[in-house]
Amino acid sequence: MELRVADNSVYAYTGGKTFGVKLPAVVFIHGGEQDHSVWALQSRYLAHHGYGVLAVDLPGHGRSGGAPLATIEDMAGWIVALLDAAKVNAATLVGHSMGSLIALECAARHPERIRRVALLGSAFPMRVSPDLLQATKSRESDAHGMINAWSHSAYAHYPSNPGPGFWVIGGNLRLMQRQKPGVLHADFAACDAYKTGFERAAQLKCPALFLLGARDAMTPARAGRDLARAVPNSTVVTLGSAGHNLMGEKPDEILDALVDFLRA
Repeated sequence: MELRVADNSVYAYTGGKTFGVKLPAVVFIHGGEQDHSVWALQSRYLAHHGYGVLAVDLPGHGRSGGAPLATIEDMAGWIVALLDAAKVNAATLVGHSMGSLIALECAARHPERIRRVALLGSAFPMRVSPDLLQATKSRESDAHGMINAWSHSAYAHYPSNPGPGFWVIGGNLRLMQRQKPGVLHADFAACDAYKTGFERAAQLKCPALFLLGARDAMTPARAGRDLARAVPNSTVVTLGSAGHNLMGEKPDEILDALVDFLRA
């Protein structure tokens, strides 16, 4: 589905079904240096089971035009503009990593537009080490290697790979490599600079689900639980043997948790 937001083209995957504005809307927000494709299983399932799905490419990512936005606050405002463009009055937001901060900021600032939020691989503060942040600016290939190693519970997934024939590590690396130059640094700098996570968490009025990886080295589960404690109405599910790439390593478990959350 193609939309226009702030004079730029925006791509949103609708799960193989025509987006219906009268259906309960779910907006999927990807993490740094990624795009809508990380939500392939979850978005397609929900689209075929009674939901209107928008798995978006953020500005400058994937098939969306424009430049990447510089702050989490700007990205949260962009999500509201996306809802307006899609003629959606209110939606559930599902965000991973950077996307979880966007969902949190958006829901706190616009409670009338957000019914509930699911925050995957979330933590606050979402600081980035100075060495990694510098690598995202000047040595993207090195940064990709570091991120990929820290995003997974194990380097070799056979024989427990959730999708036979699919290489979790290689797929994630290729996804990062196909993003535009400069996107990685913009995304990680935005996460590193975000300061109001606990404040926004305390302001959250809708139900919140936290899905955390027990072996997440990028956004440790303990930091996710700290953030969840600041939310008035939150549920925490910690997935054992999962790293930061939750949708790649635990696709079925993530889908099951989202379905239960949406039906509650």
